Amino acid sequence: MRFNDAVLGLVLLVFSTAITVIAQTSFPELPGQQFGPAFFPTIIGVVLFGCGVVLTVQGIAKWKTVPLIRLGEWAQMPRHIGNVVLVFVALIVYILFTDTVGFIPVSFLILAVMMNRFGARPWTSVGIALLATLVIHTAFYKFLLVPLPWGILEPLEW
Repeated sequence: MRFNDAVLGLVLLVFSTAITVIAQTSFPELPGQQFGPAFFPTIIGVVLFGCGVVLTVQGIAKWKTVPLIRLGEWAQMPRHIGNVVLVFVALIVYILFTDTVGFIPVSFLILAVMMNRFGARPWTSVGIALLATLVIHTAFYKFLLVPLPWGILEPLEW
């Protein structure tokens, strides 16, 4: 998939404006300091804004020869479109159900379904999904001290 530079430039303009506005309006000022926490995000926002202007101008100059969006050949195949949809559905399922059902069951289900869909054998998908889920959970919970939601497995919390 290829976007015209004008499209990416406009996205960058919106993003950089949001960075600058949020930094200027919500970051606190430090008394006695010439530069506060908003200084570097504002510089980054201004530089990104300039890059967005350049991209937008270049994209408008190429407007007649480069379409707004050019899809790759993969977008013509229903299976590939289904894979893209599956990734977005997995993200939505994770967001909606992780707090109530728990990280371990949701992560296991998502990994097993996606690996099976992308070509792994069913038992291989289940085994790797279980191992990966437990490794990720242990790494976050024990080593990084990030509490992932237990959900229905809360009585088994270790």
